[in-house]
Amino acid sequence: MDDQNHPLHASDRETVDRLLAVERPQDEHLVDAARLQMRYAGFPGAADIRDDLEKILRLWGLDGEALHGRTRAIWAAGFRPGAAPVAEAVGSGFDTASDDAG
Repeated sequence: MDDQNHPLHASDRETVDRLLAVERPQDEHLVDAARLQMRYAGFPGAADIRDDLEKILRLWGLDGEALHGRTRAIWAAGFRPGAAPVAEAVGSGFDTASDDAG
C-alpha cells in the first residue's frame, strides 16, 4: 500500500519542528506531542512525523505510556488549549498609543 498524505501534515510538521527545540516540556508541549502521536499512530504515511515524535519522547525521557499518563493528568487538572498567558502581550506598549495624542 502506498503512503498517504495527511491533510494536516504541513501544520503538524511545524508543531513537531517546534517541539524538537523544547528541552523542558511544559503542559502544552506534552499535550501537543500526545495529540500528534495519537493522530499518526497507524497512519499509512507521514513517517517523518512519527520518527520525530519518537525522537522527541527520547529527548524528554518519556515513552508513549508515560506521555499519555502525564497528559491525562494535565487534562484532569483543568488544562484547556490556549489558556496559557501569551508572552508577547506582556510589555507590548499597545495601550500607550493614545497617550501621545495629548
